[in-house]
Amino acid sequence: MAVEVISLGCRMNLSESERLRALLAAEPDLVVVNSCAVTAEAVRQTRQAIRRARKARPAARLIVTGCAAEVERDMLAAMPEVDGLIANTAKLDPRAWNVPALRTPGTATHTRAFVTVQNGCDHACTFCVIPQGRGASRSLSVAEVVREIGHHLAAGAKEVVLSGVDLTSWGTDLPGAPRLGQLVEAVLAACPSLQRLRLSSVDGIEIDPLLFELIAGEARVMPHLHLSLQHGDDLILKRMKRRHLRGDAVALVAALKARRPDIAIGADLIAGFPTEDDGAHAANLSIIAELDVVHGHVFPYSARPGTPATRMPQNPPALIKARAAELRAAVAARRARWLARQLGRPLAVLAERDGTGHAPNFARVALPPETCAGTIVNHTPTHIAEGLLA
Repeated sequence: MAVEVISLGCRMNLSESERLRALLAAEPDLVVVNSCAVTAEAVRQTRQAIRRARKARPAARLIVTGCAAEVERDMLAAMPEVDGLIANTAKLDPRAWNVPALRTPGTATHTRAFVTVQNGCDHACTFCVIPQGRGASRSLSVAEVVREIGHHLAAGAKEVVLSGVDLTSWGTDLPGAPRLGQLVEAVLAACPSLQRLRLSSVDGIEIDPLLFELIAGEARVMPHLHLSLQHGDDLILKRMKRRHLRGDAVALVAALKARRPDIAIGADLIAGFPTEDDGAHAANLSIIAELDVVHGHVFPYSARPGTPATRMPQNPPALIKARAAELRAAVAARRARWLARQLGRPLAVLAERDGTGHAPNFARVALPPETCAGTIVNHTPTHIAEGLLA
């Protein structure tokens, strides 16, 4: 049977899983679980995926990689369903799998291609195990990024998403310590056929002046910014050991909206962080409205062993769950109003294979069934159906 790659967690894992499928395409009867360890729930889902995979393919060789293979190595290695583990930092190295190297870093299997330009993290947020799972920050060179994007464009991709664990730290380990803005500018210059460039989650405080100008004024850079915000309360942000305060995010979004009013803001938010009281939760709720967050990823706080946050006074699980639900409801209400404002407006939608597509502002749009995947079509939505513009 063909290789099966099961991907859990972040967009970076999804991108890496596509490359794993290409790398291991000739391997018979192999299942790879590309795991996540960002929360205790993610580890639970990883274990569940392993058990399901073993039940579905009892004779296959089952290998686990990804962040949980680092952070929870002993626990996963002890599972009887697991035949082996591959270090997360080695999972894209053909030598780790004893297979020939690919001539290209990967091919586009979707109309949008994710290109991982940075991996690892040098920061020490008090709630996070990602540095343990992915190691120190390391960057692809400009030439490597341009070459990989060229492969995706040749394979038909119309949009490229630059991704990374800590994307805005790209370049800190390269000669001369270039900033992310320089990479984006170089990509746009070297790839004139690239129609749409998007950024994955960014740390707003690390947006350099050139990158700000490109986000604010370059038509090929999509009007969509997803912030690694985490919270709206200054004291909680300090206890998280984040590098920004609430005011920094507010000022950034205000400056961008002044230059590019149609920009859509997304944000990661954690509910119920240790010591979060009612006032801090209220600040977390209010940042959604103040930044006009329409693409929200809300995570209930989950204690990760070995992180400083586990030593802080914890909130009850039921309270964390309730606060996460409030945050999600606030984002959903603001998103619904934002989607309603898109009705009657012509949108350039990149059609994907599932009958939907994304507008430049990342609004998801249901398209007529005859629409060809990979084309950019002008569509004027007239109604909202099940959370989709249509």
